[in-house]
Amino acid sequence: MLRLSNPLETETTLGLSGKSWVGLADRGLRAIGYGDERCLLMFGVTGSRRAFNRTRREVAVLCRKHGGLFVGTIVGHTWEKSRFLTPYLRNTLWESGIALDTLETALPWSQVREASSAIPQAIVEAMSKHGEQVLAFAHLSHVYRDGASIYTTYLFRRTADPDQLLSRWQDMKHQASLTLQKYGGTISHQHGVGTDHMPYLPDEKGALGIDVLRAVCKSFDPDEMMNPGKLV
Repeated sequence: MLRLSNPLETETTLGLSGKSWVGLADRGLRAIGYGDERCLLMFGVTGSRRAFNRTRREVAVLCRKHGGLFVGTIVGHTWEKSRFLTPYLRNTLWESGIALDTLETALPWSQVREASSAIPQAIVEAMSKHGEQVLAFAHLSHVYRDGASIYTTYLFRRTADPDQLLSRWQDMKHQASLTLQKYGGTISHQHGVGTDHMPYLPDEKGALGIDVLRAVCKSFDPDEMMNPGKLV
C-alpha cells in the first residue's frame, strides 16, 4: 500500500490527528528544511518477515536518496487506527455548515504530477466564481505499474438554499471532471459510472466504445431491468 499526500493534505492529515506531538514535529521538520512543500508518504507491506524487512530497507534507501526523511511507523499506525473513523467527520462537518465530497481518477505516470495539482485547482477556481473559498487537496492512493490514482477531497461552505448548494457542487464536479479528462484520466477509476459520470463517458470511450457498451447492454438486458440509464 502506498499513499502520497500533497502538501495541503499532509498538513490537514497531521492537524486532524489531534496528537500532542504534531506541533513539536512541525517545528523539528522545519528546522531541518522540511517546510511548507513537504509531502507525507505512507506505505504498508504484507508478507513474510524476511520479505517485509527487505522491502522496508529498500523503501528507506529510496526515500533518503530522493531527499525524504524516513520516520518509522508511528504516523502510519496512527493513520491506520483512525482511517475508518475519519469519514464520520462528514456528518459533524455538515452540522457545522461545511459540506465535503471526494472524487478520483487514474492516469498514466506521465500525467500524474501536473494533474494532481490541476484537479484541486479547478475546484478552487470553480468556487471562486461564486465568491466562495474551498479547501481542496489530493493524494495518490492506488499505485500501478502504468500510473496511479489521484484522490481529491474538497470542503466548502454549506448554503441555506439546497438548490444553490447543489448548483455549486455540480460546477465544481464538472470542472474537475473536465480537467481530469484533459490529462487522460478515467472518469470513475474503480467505481461505477452512474448518472454523475455518464455524461463524460463518451469522451473517454469514444463513439465506437459507447456503441459496444450499448450493444452489450442490449444483448444481456433486452428488457432493461438491470439498473438502466446508469452507463449509456
